Amino acid sequence: MLTIGELASYAGVTVRAVRHYHAKGLLPEPERDHSGYRRYDAAAVVELIRIRTLAEAGVPLARVQELLRADEEEFGAAIADVDERLRAEIRDRQRHRERIARLAAGDSLALPPEVTEYLDRLRALGVDERIVRAERDGWIPLAAHSPQQVPAWLARKREQLADPRFTDFYLGLSRALNRADDDPRLVDLADELADRLTRIADEQGGDYVDDTDLPPPLVRLMDDLAFRTVPPARRLIELLEERGWRGWTKLERVNAGPRPPTSPPTAPAHAPGDGS
Repeated sequence: MLTIGELASYAGVTVRAVRHYHAKGLLPEPERDHSGYRRYDAAAVVELIRIRTLAEAGVPLARVQELLRADEEEFGAAIADVDERLRAEIRDRQRHRERIARLAAGDSLALPPEVTEYLDRLRALGVDERIVRAERDGWIPLAAHSPQQVPAWLARKREQLADPRFTDFYLGLSRALNRADDDPRLVDLADELADRLTRIADEQGGDYVDDTDLPPPLVRLMDDLAFRTVPPARRLIELLEERGWRGWTKLERVNAGPRPPTSPPTAPAHAPGDGS
């Protein structure tokens, strides 16, 4: 005969757990002997191990009690259900492990493969990594909010990247990142980018540039993500709005006021990647 401590030890649980199972009516509580101790037999060990195994598998204690009282056929069917649920949990955890393992790859954690390919294309074109990160941070909520629209948006992005003028636009943004807000070269760059956007829109139509049908709250969220990643972009966008173009995530043509006076001539802007 075993004491409650010995029973707990044999079954691999704590004394507190044994008492909890007593309180729930899962494990019969024996009478005390003449010394005042409760004594347990081998059957109690077997029963306690069954309770522990079911509980550890995630079976609610109320359901455990039902299973312990079920006949052999019912018990077998219930165990099969528990096994299938555990298999599903294992598959889910395996998927989580695979996603965590992709953390080192960075972009692929929360983005569809076709988006990561697009980001890699930007890198291959020489676009500054800060711009690529801003694009990535924008695509994450975009893909989560409207996954069904991602293929169409990417098709347009690929079409735009095949246009050297759009490629130049991205490279121009890259040059802006190392400019201070009062740097006259930023004004020159805004002139250059606005003129390029205007020519593209005149030739291809406004929808070619302004092609992202997103709700305003999502646009604001994505703009904020971009400005956090690329702070100089906020000043550049202000300058672009003075020249007829508004937005970052959603570029749209606006009626610009009189253009500010052109800044004094400066040294030619350095090429992308020159470290300026």
